[in-house]
Amino acid sequence: MTMKRRGCLKKTALATALAGGLFATGASAQLAGHNVILVHGFMMDDLSNPPANFQEVQQAGEDNWREYWLNRAEARIDWASNGRVEGQIAQQAFQQLRQISQQGLCNDYCVVVTHSTGDLVTRHLLENQARWLQSEGLQPLKILAVLDMAGAGGGTELADLAVSIAYNDSWYNWPVKQAVKAFTGIDPEPDNLGVVNDLQTNVARNLAVSPNSIPRLRFVGGGSSYGGITKPFIDGTDDGVVPTHSACGATNASGIDSCSNSISLAGKVSGQNGPSGLYYNHYPVLMSEGANHGDVINTQTGNTAVPVVNNTTLNGLRVDFASRTYNQRAWWQFWGSGDQYIEVPNSSQTSLSNLVYTTLNN
Repeated sequence: MTMKRRGCLKKTALATALAGGLFATGASAQLAGHNVILVHGFMMDDLSNPPANFQEVQQAGEDNWREYWLNRAEARIDWASNGRVEGQIAQQAFQQLRQISQQGLCNDYCVVVTHSTGDLVTRHLLENQARWLQSEGLQPLKILAVLDMAGAGGGTELADLAVSIAYNDSWYNWPVKQAVKAFTGIDPEPDNLGVVNDLQTNVARNLAVSPNSIPRLRFVGGGSSYGGITKPFIDGTDDGVVPTHSACGATNASGIDSCSNSISLAGKVSGQNGPSGLYYNHYPVLMSEGANHGDVINTQTGNTAVPVVNNTTLNGLRVDFASRTYNQRAWWQFWGSGDQYIEVPNSSQTSLSNLVYTTLNN
């Protein structure tokens, strides 16, 4: 998530880089028989060391996915975080969308896998890609579904604070500034925040919000990042970067504790402060109380997964995670059957990404 790079993007360098290697792996990299496209999240080092050329953007994108998803995808859409979603990021993405269309990689539909801000970037692309490609006589990409890992499509309060600090760097804001610096890697100023501007909750929730037919499958963590320094500044539960209301796909930015009104992030079956509503075609599929923002796309094990939307088919993609329900008594409970829990059995023995891939790859 934090790649070190320098300089500024040049359009000619972008075209050269695309010609050299957009695609990640060989022809066997599929999920459920469909080619996979990866869209990474926010790269904090782009703010302090803007990429010198698109090759650096691509290298960072490749490194971001290397631990698990890289060799399971046919293509990536890489973008620099010192830009804005509707500006430089869209321009970079379009060049890659064009090549994906020209190569016909999505003629039999693709599955898109996003992380963090990649959720928001992808939402903008899905709303516009048909018009962009058709204007050049190209076929729009056929997208079966999007898997959003720790999706930031609803923004994060950390971005709100970053923009606030950029305009009011007073001494009494020191604790907030430390949390913001952990998130952005910089001392915020009005002109150096790039995509963080788009991650403000009100901005994100007004960007490319038209409903579409492509299901967004959400995978949500609740662990800590940056030693827990950011948690006090995010509403509701969170993964250290993205609030649960954003990761679940909730229709408003109110602090919530779970993607479900009846199951906690830890799997306890009980009344929860869940979302009042979800964006159209958004489905929180798995939650994991222990997984932090980065854990969801790497090989970290030890985090139990909890099924929410399960045993269903979404646009032809079968969602059928194993599940078990059991009762557990707290150490102080000497009577009764205890509390009821639900989990994906043995999910702590594998990573969340591997659980998602192996289950949906059927």
